[in-house]
Amino acid sequence: MRQSLRLVIAEDAVLLREGLVHLLERFGHRVLAAVGDGPALLAAAREHRPDLVITDVRMPPGQTDEGLRTARRLQAEQSGLAVLVLSQYVEQTFADELLDDRGNSVGTGYLLKERIGDVEEFADAVARVAAGATVVDPEVVRQLLARRRDPLDRLTPREREVLGLMAEGRSNAAIARRLVVTDAAVAKHIASILQKLDLPPSAPDDHRRVLAVLAYLRA
Repeated sequence: MRQSLRLVIAEDAVLLREGLVHLLERFGHRVLAAVGDGPALLAAAREHRPDLVITDVRMPPGQTDEGLRTARRLQAEQSGLAVLVLSQYVEQTFADELLDDRGNSVGTGYLLKERIGDVEEFADAVARVAAGATVVDPEVVRQLLARRRDPLDRLTPREREVLGLMAEGRSNAAIARRLVVTDAAVAKHIASILQKLDLPPSAPDDHRRVLAVLAYLRA
């Protein structure tokens, strides 16, 4: 059974906003506020101090990146606040902005809005981000994969596949199930990935995984 989360939602499209409220409450979460612009998101999150903020990237008043900027500001103010950003399209700049400081245990997610239609998958992403995972939409991963350059050229096709699933926020066990291999095989691939990407061995393992994902998304 999923943990009940305290949420604040920011989406300027009324129908989608109301749909998100209904969907998330269906999964047992509490939506403390559902707003339609950046300033209202800032005020609502400051008032309610939720477990997770779900926000569109482009929000009034400027319709540029108000949602993203507000989310980053809130994370700076509220230690431990998880953020899940929704976007209509794959926008690498926004993905880079969102993940730029992702070097700790605070949950961060970047999903395309079409993912909401996969109800169970979306609900799972919400839960994983709230639990501290980094979750990137599979379509974002696929599109960015086509642009990859060094140092990822050193990875084997299987290692790149494993790293792609890591970027989606999958655990070792989940990766093993997806690829139909053993947990030990996944652990071996991940160890090889971390070595080939020259990540600092002194860093905690979960932090090194995040660094590997960031290298994957930015290469």
